[in-house]
Amino acid sequence: MVGIGLKVVSVCVFVSMSTFIKAGGEGLPAGQIVFFRSAFAIVPILVYLALRGQLDGAWRTANPMSHVMRGLVGVMAMGFGFYGLMHLPLPDAIAIGYAMPLIAVVFAAVFLRETVRIFRWSAVAVGLGGVMIISWPRLSLFSDGFGSGEALGAVAVLISASLGATAMILVRRLVLTERTPTIVLYFSLTATVLSLATIPFGWVVPDWQTLVLMALAGFCGGLGQILLTQSYRHADVSTIAPFEYTSIILGIVIGYFVFGDVPTWTMLTGTAIVVSAGLFVILREHKLGLERRAQRRLVTPQG
Repeated sequence: MVGIGLKVVSVCVFVSMSTFIKAGGEGLPAGQIVFFRSAFAIVPILVYLALRGQLDGAWRTANPMSHVMRGLVGVMAMGFGFYGLMHLPLPDAIAIGYAMPLIAVVFAAVFLRETVRIFRWSAVAVGLGGVMIISWPRLSLFSDGFGSGEALGAVAVLISASLGATAMILVRRLVLTERTPTIVLYFSLTATVLSLATIPFGWVVPDWQTLVLMALAGFCGGLGQILLTQSYRHADVSTIAPFEYTSIILGIVIGYFVFGDVPTWTMLTGTAIVVSAGLFVILREHKLGLERRAQRRLVTPQG
């Protein structure tokens, strides 16, 4: 229950982060938003590591270039995601982002040579079909001209989901040699530094209100990462992962009352399909995990 509670709180914090970005990011280039999100996230992360006595050890790494690569992919994922968030209703951006774990299944099969059987392939195909149902009304706006904001926003979130899935693969390789605090800290640092490369593309001087909202967004990003990491210490991933989908409920409520976004039937239908597919994948992984543990107990000598 502690793990589930931490996961739900982390979801609320991440949705708050998206809300602050959508409320204060108007007129800011995506690269500048990434900088604020990453830079201010370092504060709660450093405080957390210091309180746990892990700050000194978190700086030690045997794979600095792997962290840079993960940071580069993460920066691009955030940049495209924030661009999409600024051009789409909040619930739509959240729902399309659910494509990330489904795409990660495909990438794991291709790049990590993981075995993916027909059940998961079917769930991935159905889930991506749900993503297309959500996205299609936006993508059809390309007929009005390639510069359609919502159409480009939908494409940006889909690209962000693909890059996010790539980052997940990179992290799965990093955890083989690196500790979680090291991965979290180096990602925020590399993302902050790499986002500075976008200054020539037109950063603007924010007013105090925008700066406060961006600082809150970054703080929420760091705090959410800490809560998410802690949730995995108290429960299996397959137990807490389904609670990720509570974000769509929060997104719909906040989108309606804060931004006046009214959910469409295509968004609701597509989201129901994507969530069902995602839950199927999670439950299937949980079942396979139980079977693998049972087999290991059978072959492990007792005594």
